[in-house]
Amino acid sequence: MTRPDPQEELEPPQGRVRLTGPGPLVTLGVIGLVVGWAVRPVCLQLRYPEPNISLVSVGLLVFAAAIIGGSAYLTRRTVVRNRSALAPHQAVNRLVLGKASALVGALLAGCYLGFALSHLGVGGPAADTRLWRSALAGLGATLVTVAGLLLEHACRVPRPPE
Repeated sequence: MTRPDPQEELEPPQGRVRLTGPGPLVTLGVIGLVVGWAVRPVCLQLRYPEPNISLVSVGLLVFAAAIIGGSAYLTRRTVVRNRSALAPHQAVNRLVLGKASALVGALLAGCYLGFALSHLGVGGPAADTRLWRSALAGLGATLVTVAGLLLEHACRVPRPPE
């Protein structure tokens, strides 16, 4: 058995991390929509109380979207001005954060919007409150998804001018 050339071992792998496309986002959104819509009938069937959506959860989603969006803005500004100011491990960490935020945000948006849809046409003040709060939480989760995609795009390094 022959040993490989040491020069070949030192070459970095030539893989590429692609941006998150619409396929996984739509798939997770639809899965979340079905799960969120099924919560109400399952709770009624098992005689469990329906979950309440608090305004704190809505605020936390909007806050997370603001932090991720701010990180996207700062990352883009750093990459455009001075590429060497962003260490490779920082860029990878931000890329992973952007991907994870986009995917989890799409799933949460589907869950909250599905829960809101399950309350359409249901009478009573509690149902109205759940409907509006879950719709707002779905909007906040959608903002997290958009901010995650922006952070993912911000990590792309432009090609050097030739």
